[in-house]
Amino acid sequence: MSRPAHGPGPLLVVPQWQGSAAGAPQRVAAGAHRLAALLPATRRTVVPIGPHPGRTEEGVRHLDVLAASLRATREALAEWGPGPLRTVGGDCGVELGPVSHAVARHGADLAVVWLDAHADLNTPASSPSGGFHGMVLRTLLGQGPTALLPAPDGRLDARRLVLAGVRALDAEERRFLAAARVPALPVAALDAPDRLIAAVAATGARHVYVHLDLDVLDPGRFAGLSCPEPAGLHPEKLAAALTALAGSFVLAGVGVTEYAPIAAGPAPAEPAVEEGVLRRLFAGPAFQ
Repeated sequence: MSRPAHGPGPLLVVPQWQGSAAGAPQRVAAGAHRLAALLPATRRTVVPIGPHPGRTEEGVRHLDVLAASLRATREALAEWGPGPLRTVGGDCGVELGPVSHAVARHGADLAVVWLDAHADLNTPASSPSGGFHGMVLRTLLGQGPTALLPAPDGRLDARRLVLAGVRALDAEERRFLAAARVPALPVAALDAPDRLIAAVAATGARHVYVHLDLDVLDPGRFAGLSCPEPAGLHPEKLAAALTALAGSFVLAGVGVTEYAPIAAGPAPAEPAVEEGVLRRLFAGPAFQ
């Protein structure tokens, strides 16, 4: 198991929305606080994120605010103990600090599993929106805006990367995946966890960092998504995949992003349904 039985550890909360190109992006900031309240934790460290948008630079929306958020996240991580990293966002861009921190800590012994409907492998030049949440993984691989690039020892090797549940790719992302030979498992491949476990084992890594963008889920079963894509993963299949990862590898960290709660009103039962799904996911060993 990745964590002793004495209980959950600390939690890093990054309510950043400025990396999102979705409509009403502030919903993911509210989602970060909702996720933090649902997850058990010995302590919660909230990274201060300004409420205002920033400037578009280097083809990236709000780049100055994102750089300030990254600095604050790194400062929080510098005080982190030796246990697994547990992060909630906010948009997917919040993973830049935690994943690079885990790479610097574990080196080639770390694999990253990117559970996401999107590959997040655009560059500022190829991004159709300028939203950094669609560039964060490419930046972790060392190709991104200068202000956000990890130090060399915190850059992920593409040979230690596995995508899962991906189903909405841009042309540049398809080109990169083919050239780098990164495994990208479709939703159907997650009917059972075996193929995912085999793909991670093939990297040779013993530690794993799990990135979970909730839009990997099917929007018909989980409505609170900032960038929903049809034909997604059933929550029970996701729970089984997370349990298998935690049971097969040493968990270096887990990040949960892009929860965009639907306001009560037209469908007041939906937040309760969403939280029921989340509680089921969070009850597994990956979050304990």
